[in-house]
Amino acid sequence: MSLVSLDATITLAISVRDRHVSAAWYSAMLGFELIHHIDDAGWSEMQTKTPGVTLGLGEQLEPSPGNTVPVFGIGDIEVARQALEGAGVRFDGATETIEGMVSTATFYDPDGNALMLAQDLTGQV
Repeated sequence: MSLVSLDATITLAISVRDRHVSAAWYSAMLGFELIHHIDDAGWSEMQTKTPGVTLGLGEQLEPSPGNTVPVFGIGDIEVARQALEGAGVRFDGATETIEGMVSTATFYDPDGNALMLAQDLTGQV
């Protein structure tokens, strides 16, 4: 039994220089479909060919190639975070929320690999 109950989604987040150019490339080369560009957040998402798996494109001036962060969907990020922190899992700062969109929290495995939890807020009032 695990400490937290993940949902059936995962986003693989990567750093890119230009989300719009990258989205066009992933569409043309791999057939991924654009879900949305969120320009205020510097974020784009694409649906991969695998159900429940999306590719997140985070815009950065100097992206770090090879630095993919798995983002696991979660129903209640605060409950999950409390459970993981209670078990000694290290988090990177506070949970970040974009109102009406998403709450995210980055944490680390025992080897220092970054992972993220994300609670979808788009369906909440």
